[in-house]
Amino acid sequence: MNRGMSQLSIRKAGEADIQIIAEFNRKLCRELEARDLDEETILAGVGNLLKRPEQGFHLVAELDGEVVGCSLITGEWSDWSNGVFWWVKSVYVSTSARRQGVNRKLYAYARELAKSMDDVRGIRVYIGEQNRAATVAYKALGLKEMPRRMFEERF
Repeated sequence: MNRGMSQLSIRKAGEADIQIIAEFNRKLCRELEARDLDEETILAGVGNLLKRPEQGFHLVAELDGEVVGCSLITGEWSDWSNGVFWWVKSVYVSTSARRQGVNRKLYAYARELAKSMDDVRGIRVYIGEQNRAATVAYKALGLKEMPRRMFEERF
């Protein structure tokens, strides 16, 4: 059902959005990694970010007053560029709102916000190698695939 893009709005998330963002993150993890995130941990993680805006923020997309998508923006200092790169992560769009430009609008909002900041040098997007839909979507937005791999150790 195409509800029309004229009713789509993007904003920074607030406390009232914690539950839906946590739910979207759990759905995203199930879709991409076929595993469940601990509900208590993800709720705390989303809520604690609101208390630590220097660590990042969430954006939410609303269609007809209903939150239908979200993304997480975090910063990473680059001494090579003498500034910050914003990372777009944990992007989720509800199944009923997919293919309606929600991700495009979320990214455009983040891009404009980043460009208005003196120390932000660019935007990077982390996606899993198997996430072909995201690869196509971000290439369509004009992002270039970079020749880097990510390694991780969890504590």
